[in-house]
Amino acid sequence: MEIDDYIVASDTELVELASGGDQQAFEYLFTRYREALTRLFEQRLGDKDTAADLLQETFIKVYLHIGDYSRSYTFGQWIYTIARNTLVDHLRRRTNDLSIDERFRAPQATTPSPEESVIMNQSRNHFYSAIEELSEEYRQIIEMRFLEEYSYEEIAEKLGRPINTIKTQIRRAKAAVCKLLLEKE
Repeated sequence: MEIDDYIVASDTELVELASGGDQQAFEYLFTRYREALTRLFEQRLGDKDTAADLLQETFIKVYLHIGDYSRSYTFGQWIYTIARNTLVDHLRRRTNDLSIDERFRAPQATTPSPEESVIMNQSRNHFYSAIEELSEEYRQIIEMRFLEEYSYEEIAEKLGRPINTIKTQIRRAKAAVCKLLLEKE
């Protein structure tokens, strides 16, 4: 068979040739599905090396069982099912590799501990007292930007000032707050 014939051959034709021992037909099947399966593994795992290993494992299974392929499914469905099962097997093996402590470890707390709450409250109180010591102009800009979460453009519009002036004033106000906080420590 000529190379052009392999390129235009359908999956079914390539499967028939590959199951008859035609290595080039198998290579063309590999080339057709390699990128899609690699993407599948990388999206699920986020790891290119493991994705490459699973791709290789998938095609080994395809090679060994190509004679079992049934035309009741498209070749794409069949190979995708093998890939999905290979991924599931990998995830199971990975879970089985975890120690019993890691498997049943409680999830990390999403709320702060009592100590963290006290520290956060103290930090917040220091921040608010530092803001109170600022000039009225800086206090207003800091409150608008960081407490009310206005954008630079919104602050400039509300105060009727150029945006570059607002950026400069925010930078200076932040520096003043930092200086006050360091003095309080």
